[in-house]
Amino acid sequence: MSKKIIVLFLSLFTIHQISIAQNKEKLITEINTILQNEIDQSKIPGAVILIKQGDEEIYKNAFGYAFLKDFNEQIVANPEKTTINHLYDIASLTKVIGTTTSMMLLVDKGLVKIDDPVSKYIKAFNTVDKNKITIRHLLTHTSGLYEWYPMFYYCNNKQEVYKIIDELPLKFPVGSGRHYSDLGFMLLGEIIETVSNLSLEEYMEQNIFIPLKMEHTMYNPLKSKSEYNIAATSHGNPYEKRMVTDSTLGFTIDSINVNQWNGWRQYTLKGEANDGNAWYANNGVSGHAGLFSTISDLQKVVDVLKHHGKTEDFQLISENTINLFLTQDEFNNGLGWMMDANNAVIKNAPEGSFGHTGFTGTSIAVVPKYDISVIMLINRQNMGLLNSLFYYNLNPVREQVFTAVMNYCSEEKE
Repeated sequence: MSKKIIVLFLSLFTIHQISIAQNKEKLITEINTILQNEIDQSKIPGAVILIKQGDEEIYKNAFGYAFLKDFNEQIVANPEKTTINHLYDIASLTKVIGTTTSMMLLVDKGLVKIDDPVSKYIKAFNTVDKNKITIRHLLTHTSGLYEWYPMFYYCNNKQEVYKIIDELPLKFPVGSGRHYSDLGFMLLGEIIETVSNLSLEEYMEQNIFIPLKMEHTMYNPLKSKSEYNIAATSHGNPYEKRMVTDSTLGFTIDSINVNQWNGWRQYTLKGEANDGNAWYANNGVSGHAGLFSTISDLQKVVDVLKHHGKTEDFQLISENTINLFLTQDEFNNGLGWMMDANNAVIKNAPEGSFGHTGFTGTSIAVVPKYDISVIMLINRQNMGLLNSLFYYNLNPVREQVFTAVMNYCSEEKE
């Protein structure tokens, strides 16, 4: 090879590297602007973000405050700054990080089959209306179960929760549509316990968190022997109280006297599961919510999914099982994971992308085509309810961030 060709090659390589660096700097600037504007406008207290492509952490940073407002929605005397090591209540990310991953492992070992009837594991489901419900239906939110039910009005432990679900009639025909259901994932938690002969907490710890060295992922972090920095969430449970009392939300139950239970927390939550059914009725441990984690720990599960079930050292889940769970169904979603590109968290994403959100303000987006992922942890509830009596809608923020990342991938590919 002549010196001229070598010089030309090196020049082109250098130009390419400079272009990549510029694109990365442009992305970081855009992300900073999006998130800092949200904080400056008092829409969110703080955020942590991690964007990773391949083995490279493109951007990892913390913004704003992990604890900004007290129960009276006044700014505390010394707001606690957010760090990348803060634990967040990941809410419904529990469904995918904990419960769905657990189901993947059980399927991999042949202990559960996706199209098994739920009645195989829960005898109470061997009824005319429920015997057609399968594990797949639970994972895809197509079982016909209630989306939500205030278990805490009747239950003090998981056994009582399971009994209530067993006795509730179906709200929708089995398989007729996707109706996002917390109850379905509570049952998946029960099935995991039944099959493994371990508590849900023990199964996840032994089979996911310890193997992946997720040392900062757990239920009930306040019960841990270690002390952690934990982001604050809501001031009691004002939205769930509204779900019980405000019929316009579509969750009220005619048979429930709203005054028959009054155990509402009267303080700002910091280390206690925000989700009322997880906290009050399931003692903080459930298949649908309750896990706390850091952004780096969450990335470890995402990396396994991106890398066909592999870690650096071993195969945690088979590639076949990963593919099974991350194949779109008739409603454009996977098993556990959302795959519908109409969803803000993966808006207009290429085929095969997947993600999920959590009510507290957490989200994960993964794009296998570009080997890239975006995890955001935002404790939006610490700002309190808006005048509309809803929490601030993060979907536009998620979409802006995701679009910026997709633009970066497109420019990098050129």
